[in-house]
Amino acid sequence: MTKVYIKNMVCDRCKYVVRQVFEQANVFPQTVELGLVETPNDLNTQEQQIIFSKLEAFGFEILANKQEQTVSQIKGYITEYLQSEEPIDTTLKFSVLLADSIGKDYKVLSQLFSESEHQTIEQYLIEQKIQKASELLSYNQLNISEIANQLGYSSVQHLSNQFKKVKGVTPSEFRRVGNTIF
Repeated sequence: MTKVYIKNMVCDRCKYVVRQVFEQANVFPQTVELGLVETPNDLNTQEQQIIFSKLEAFGFEILANKQEQTVSQIKGYITEYLQSEEPIDTTLKFSVLLADSIGKDYKVLSQLFSESEHQTIEQYLIEQKIQKASELLSYNQLNISEIANQLGYSSVQHLSNQFKKVKGVTPSEFRRVGNTIF
């Protein structure tokens, strides 16, 4: 089995494109997750060259070292965590969920992530939550209270404060003027 760690996989379309690239090279992955592809057999040199060059043409990057791979796993987990249709369960600590998912101590993950990304996991999570809130606001299907609940905020005010810090406007202002300027 081969594990290929890929940077810049951020959505389900990315997973689809990556799966297609592998299958066009007659390599049929067992698993395609954000940031990770597992194949049943090792890739030979020719398969690697074909797949890696096509992935790079689509804007993906193959991660070679363990640190990059772990950071990619963290980002992938955060993306999956926020893509759920169900509201985030705030009774479970995110740090515990992340550590369990990746199989490493949270302190180790936190230090590694901070060194690589020059921000904490929590800061990155907040940025991603605000990005998700922006998307939900632009869809105009949920009110701000429902969005706060969906993203695991303790209150609308908590969401509003973080949103304003990141975007410079409140969620209400963002929705009112549209997201074209942000």
